[in-house]
Amino acid sequence: MRFKMLLGGGLVAAVLLLGAVPALAQEGDTTVDVTVVEAELVERFTGTAADIAQTVILDNIFIFVAGVLVFFMQAGFALLAVGLTRAKNSANMMMKSLMDAALGVLVFGLVGWGLAYPGFVGGWFGFAGWGVPGLLDPLPDLSALGPDFYPLSVSTDFFFQAAFAATAATIVAGAVAERTKFVSYLIYTVLITGLIYPVVVSWKWGGGWLDERGFVDFAGSGLVHLTGGIAALMGAIILGPRIGKFGADGKPRAIPAHSIPLALTGVMILFIGFFGFNPGSALQADMSVPVIAVLTLFAACAGATGALLSSWVLLKKPDVSMAGNGLLAGLVSICAVVGTVDVVPALIIGFFAGIIVVPAALLLERAFKVDDPVGAVAVHAVSGFWGLIAAGLFTIDEGLFEGGGTELLVTQVLGALAIIAWVAVTTGILFGGMKAIGILRVSPAEELEGLDLSEHGAPGYSDDVLAGMGEELLVSTKG
Repeated sequence: MRFKMLLGGGLVAAVLLLGAVPALAQEGDTTVDVTVVEAELVERFTGTAADIAQTVILDNIFIFVAGVLVFFMQAGFALLAVGLTRAKNSANMMMKSLMDAALGVLVFGLVGWGLAYPGFVGGWFGFAGWGVPGLLDPLPDLSALGPDFYPLSVSTDFFFQAAFAATAATIVAGAVAERTKFVSYLIYTVLITGLIYPVVVSWKWGGGWLDERGFVDFAGSGLVHLTGGIAALMGAIILGPRIGKFGADGKPRAIPAHSIPLALTGVMILFIGFFGFNPGSALQADMSVPVIAVLTLFAACAGATGALLSSWVLLKKPDVSMAGNGLLAGLVSICAVVGTVDVVPALIIGFFAGIIVVPAALLLERAFKVDDPVGAVAVHAVSGFWGLIAAGLFTIDEGLFEGGGTELLVTQVLGALAIIAWVAVTTGILFGGMKAIGILRVSPAEELEGLDLSEHGAPGYSDDVLAGMGEELLVSTKG
């Protein structure tokens, strides 16, 4: 234990030292103003018409590539969930991630976009209409150059935002794994991408009441991750635990993951995807992008380190899956404030997220009997909530610890509670309604057989039925 404490203290000191030494003692003033994200857009659009057009095109191509990385996160979510559950449900988990993207994009385009960006200022609910008006316009209106000019075309903007909607939807898949009817999951996907998530987005990114109050959520700790995490929590509670998860004495039983290598591959894909998620949220290609990327990197690495130490203390071993979830917790928590935070606070935010993700997962399982096979609630709901609170503490010039008083912190708490309330009520009605009519959970026999066979008719992993046939197979081919 003494060794672990010394190791933990040394790692924490190293992390803080890294943030305290500017650029490893390079010469000159090395202070980085991360608030460059909020620089006046009009200053970037000067020169000839050709120069302005090139700047706009670069912005759009960058955000398109960032959107591709965010869509690639679906593969990470899928592999993480497959690895941390049993092999007999692997095809079902892959199918859920596929349809979160496929069905989610269609529904978000049909109705979610109009709800997310209703065109109001300071409102709670609004609807701009069906579909995505202006989707095929190749460029934004360059005649609108000025302080409020938005450089993205509608098609670029929709591509990027649709990737976020699919991400919010797929968070739930792991928490309700191994016992959910596929049809009920499709209904959930439609509702979260078509109503629940878009309304939350409208409150901040759509110019709604939280935006008017100065709420900070740069890349979605609250709008995306807390939304998905609370939906996951409600789904897991209403669905109930997997057969055999808890014994007669109420104590949880371990249901081993079938492939830790697959799960960690998923974590690393998500790690890469966040470099589209966070830097892309600058919504323009400028020199704030590498700063945001490095702050994201630091928070992720601090999160993995924090979870490593936390699991080593609480579980007596450095747990592999917990360390992976710690990295994700660091990424989730830094999303809210990554555009307006300094290096040391970014390290603290990520490290604390990693520290708390382990006891949060254990508490949900042991005290509240919530069966979350992949730890989605701890990673996304708990870390997302912490990210919003951290923004109220560490936002440059506005956070409590940065000399800004309590006003922003109060706004952050209010926003977090509003998101929790909206998502808990709507998903509670959704999952509760499906349970009441008998379409939420598979039968015990189907659950024991595995959802690959019972829901999709074929296993995710198959034996070679021709193996061992030898000469018999050879004779049949000659005939």
